[in-house]
Amino acid sequence: MPRAPRHHHHVYVVLLSERVWEEARFRHANPDRRLDKPCVYVGMTGLDPDLRMDRHKAGIKANRYVQQYGLRLLPELYEVYNPMPYEAAREMEVELAIGLREEGYGVWQA
Repeated sequence: MPRAPRHHHHVYVVLLSERVWEEARFRHANPDRRLDKPCVYVGMTGLDPDLRMDRHKAGIKANRYVQQYGLRLLPELYEVYNPMPYEAAREMEVELAIGLREEGYGVWQA
């Protein structure tokens, strides 16, 4: 009997230091950010989010903002969705970024 495919993709959200707001590209991408909301990075991965965060910080396939300004993961914003198939994770990364931006977060999504 064939096994069902194991879903192992994840979306994740990284809290970024407020210093990222000094970056013109980040500010430009978030004109409607509310200053009472944090800045975050939204990504998707086939790895465990903790391992992916470690790799960002180590400079392995890293997003510059996460490597330079990443503080910690915010599992309360993404755990409910994980794990999922690859295509679902690709879509959820975009949807989650849009939703957080609509709530006033400063968002970077690669």
